[in-house]
Amino acid sequence: MRENKKIIRQRIRTHLMEMSNEEHEELSNKIAENLFSLDEWKQAKTIGITISIYPEISTVRIIEQAWREGKSIAVPKCYPEEKAMDFKKITSFNQLESVYYGLLEPMEDTKKASVRELDLLVVPGLAFSNEGYRLGFGGGYYDRFLSHYSGKTLALAYDVQILDDLPIEVHDIAVGKLITPTKVLRTFAH
Repeated sequence: MRENKKIIRQRIRTHLMEMSNEEHEELSNKIAENLFSLDEWKQAKTIGITISIYPEISTVRIIEQAWREGKSIAVPKCYPEEKAMDFKKITSFNQLESVYYGLLEPMEDTKKASVRELDLLVVPGLAFSNEGYRLGFGGGYYDRFLSHYSGKTLALAYDVQILDDLPIEVHDIAVGKLITPTKVLRTFAH
């Protein structure tokens, strides 16, 4: 019998919390190195990416590298009432503020990035199938955003987050590549 989404989320969260800080850092660095070697990264001028919170794969180093390379970074700003999100450009971590659940989002006065401006979107998730389908955190923000986004997508994942079987729904959209510490998986969506 298939596990339901709630059980999978709990199981993956437990796995991630059981990892040591050293493991998180080492694996996050390997994932970042794999990402930096990709053409999608090298060619992207504007990258949409979240500000990670522990125990997610750290995105701070990735964002800093993007800035060093002269790339623009856009981070999501969620609007819970409308269940919608925009991406807003930041040039410093000082342009972030803590919102609900301790998430860091761009301040209101930061400039919005249009959907067409985003060359590459790093899509977060708790679990992924080998085909690139994802189990998100339950808000549905990315599912709605991806339905009208046509640029390149990829996701960063620890190997433990790649599952053989994941409940897929009709509206689910796969990401183009999965980047883990040990490999880069091209998916059906590629």
